Amino acid sequence: MVDFAQVSAAPAPDLLTPDNCAVLFVDHQPQMFFGTGSGDRTAIINATVGLAKAAKVFDVPVVLSTVAAESFSGPLMPQLADVFPDQKIVDRSTMNAWEDTAFVDAVKATGRTKLVIAGLWTEVCVVLPALSALAQGYEVYVVTDASGGVSPQAHEHAVQRMVQAGVVPVTWVQVLLELQRDWARAETYLPVMDVVKEHGGTYGLGIVYAQTFIGAHAAG
Repeated sequence: MVDFAQVSAAPAPDLLTPDNCAVLFVDHQPQMFFGTGSGDRTAIINATVGLAKAAKVFDVPVVLSTVAAESFSGPLMPQLADVFPDQKIVDRSTMNAWEDTAFVDAVKATGRTKLVIAGLWTEVCVVLPALSALAQGYEVYVVTDASGGVSPQAHEHAVQRMVQAGVVPVTWVQVLLELQRDWARAETYLPVMDVVKEHGGTYGLGIVYAQTFIGAHAAG
């Protein structure tokens, strides 16, 4: 039942904000992309970089991690590394990042309790840390379009498994706009528009069109 005396113009505490979340990128590496077959890999790369730039615009803490970078999987994809050129990358031997002490310490150091996770593959390197973090009290959001599995079925079943456990599925644009949430926030308005124009596909083209005919501050 709604208590009208308690209704006010205020955001829900479940919403992501620049002050309550961290973004974790897990195993966006060449060898992992080679085995990804759940969707268009170029689109996954685009979504991953869009998510990274969203985190950077809002100064959200980020953890970058790879698995067996020097012996099998190769380096973190350069488009992602370039967004955070000074960021230390946690390399692991464990498929479950949450079983790596350095990774967990890096997450704890952010001080955030809402974790936004993207990675390859969804059914292994995303689902395992997502469920592990959830079990330890974190709220977990998985960016499904910045993640991929070896097949559509593998990706979808992994997402279903996580949702059933309490993980929240989101997309990278959803994260970007949830962090902005008010077009009157002028300090991040133009950087957000730049990310959308570069990585938002036809949404980005729509911004270009609107700004051409309405003006530079046309709302998104």
